[in-house]
Amino acid sequence: MKKIPQVMSTLGCAVATALVAMAADAAVLPDTQTQSSWYQDGATALAAKVAQARNTGAAKNIIFFVGDGMGVSTLTAARIYQGQQAGQTGEENRLSFETFPYSALSKTYSVNQQTPDSAPTMTAMITGVKTEDGMLSVSADSIRGNCLSSKGNELKTALELAEDLGKSTGIISTARITHATPAATYAHSPERDWEADGNLSAEAVANGCHDIAYQLVNDAPGDGLEVALGGGRSYFLPNTVTDGEGAKGKRKDGNDLTAKWTENFTNAAYVWNQEQFDAIDVAGTDHLLGLFEPSHMQYEADRSDDSAGEPSLAEMTSKAIDLLAKNDKGYFLMVEGGRIDHAHHAGNAARALEDTVALSDAVQAALGKVNLEDTLIIVSADHSHTFTIAGYPARGNPILGLVHEPNDEAIDTDAATAADGLPYTTLGYANGPGAKNGARVDLAGVDTTDVDFMQQAQVPMGSETHAAEDVAIYATGPGAYLFQGSVEQNVIFHVMNQAGALGGSKY
Repeated sequence: MKKIPQVMSTLGCAVATALVAMAADAAVLPDTQTQSSWYQDGATALAAKVAQARNTGAAKNIIFFVGDGMGVSTLTAARIYQGQQAGQTGEENRLSFETFPYSALSKTYSVNQQTPDSAPTMTAMITGVKTEDGMLSVSADSIRGNCLSSKGNELKTALELAEDLGKSTGIISTARITHATPAATYAHSPERDWEADGNLSAEAVANGCHDIAYQLVNDAPGDGLEVALGGGRSYFLPNTVTDGEGAKGKRKDGNDLTAKWTENFTNAAYVWNQEQFDAIDVAGTDHLLGLFEPSHMQYEADRSDDSAGEPSLAEMTSKAIDLLAKNDKGYFLMVEGGRIDHAHHAGNAARALEDTVALSDAVQAALGKVNLEDTLIIVSADHSHTFTIAGYPARGNPILGLVHEPNDEAIDTDAATAADGLPYTTLGYANGPGAKNGARVDLAGVDTTDVDFMQQAQVPMGSETHAAEDVAIYATGPGAYLFQGSVEQNVIFHVMNQAGALGGSKY
């Protein structure tokens, strides 16, 4: 199908230039090549790149999306999964942020680990400094789990810089908001597991370190975060209190930090279920705390089963932007798809892909709310997983299914078999709970597309592990063009600092 007239009508002079080049190609290339839809779609994509102008303006607002554990293989599989859910073959689909004009690769190693955890990786992205495993926004001069060693080694975060400038700030996560990724934006701790006071060591108490939940409410930068939405309710409640879903609090110090939130801030609200979230009057609320589960929020695949009801990542993102955008000075918002990581650890690809699509939906919701002339949006991941897409499945083969190879124009009826004579899935893990000692389980007759199916793995481990390869960065808006090539993970902070004029340094 020829698309040249459509291209000319939409992309203007730059496209016309590209078409001149195509016409020149036509003189040397056969019609079967230049009239191919693949060829012409590629030319259209390049013409759009030629027509693209760099936005070198200032970013009044910054929205930073982090897919926890969202490696490149996860993106590919989620893209196919979403497309197949829409009735397509899937491979041609794009997640919302895959249409962004700029991208790069991010190197995720930490100061002391080839394969990192979420604490040093988020610290790198949010402060510009790599640190060691398990530590949140303190430098590698600290010792993990030692409070005294972290004193004086605190690193200022992009969120804190935004607060200093009088901007509004917010964090959202489907994990606990005291978990490593969101916590690194507002807390400073040599131990990521100090989420409630009961987790502190005697040394930490003696030397005056505060737990992460306490820091969010009582040690908040500037005039306090305007938005904090996610899971982790029990870390904010005394252990004498049972919450609305029947779970006991974890705090030993008697502090009810949900009550402190409404006391500490003006026009503040605390909500813990969907109904209360929906009823929030954005115009009359300046500080919103939402804690929708005692621990992590539900996986997106299970969210509708939650008896109390909880908002989607897209709904939280949308309401947060409405609230933050009331500030004429702009805002900084971090949004984490936290449970992609957890599903991978469980060797459960279906939930990991569903949560990746939920993150894509949240980015789409943000795109519908902001002006990209003054808002920088970045999407990246803290690290990858040992997640693989393997075999030679036919195009359109169900991404969660057994491998069926192509048979002329169709998908072969019989599943392909491995050297052991057994069928296998397209998706798998290098290690994790899906591995068996001895022979593989015969998957013939097993519904591998079931949401609870655990993909097979090679090395038996109780929990699948992170992986060390690079992850992707996608960006649009002011300063997005600064993402090019392969970069160290801490460069992400510097782009936010430069584009947002956060004042961290001059370049």
